[in-house]
Amino acid sequence: MLAELTGQSAHDGAVASFIGQVRAGEELIALELEHYPAVTETALDEIAQVAVERWSLTQAVICHRVGRMQIGEPIVFVAATAPHRRAALAAVEFMIDVLKTQAPFWKKEHTRTGAHWVEPRADDHAAAEGWLAKPQDRKL
Repeated sequence: MLAELTGQSAHDGAVASFIGQVRAGEELIALELEHYPAVTETALDEIAQVAVERWSLTQAVICHRVGRMQIGEPIVFVAATAPHRRAALAAVEFMIDVLKTQAPFWKKEHTRTGAHWVEPRADDHAAAEGWLAKPQDRKL
């Protein structure tokens, strides 16, 4: 997907991206994500659109997997293209921070002792709130 963004606009000097993967945790065997497609896709599109408007991006992309994933597998891809690197990098950071609490996913951790649902962590909420406290982002 990154190759599809590269070289698309002669005015873009930056392509920034982030790939999140399932990380090992105590006793973690796998991670499972569920979602309601129409609602989740709309939320991801809205987050990307806010990034486009705020940083004057050429493109913003969020691609998030669902289903069961093993440790080390990719879970999310976020990218932005812009004339300058600072805009692209900030937009990618914004999108990943905000989607962790604003996009409706249900997350289940499978461990050696069983499975349990988990909520976003306090630091995930703090990161999103830092971006959403800005007046231009309150519409999310």
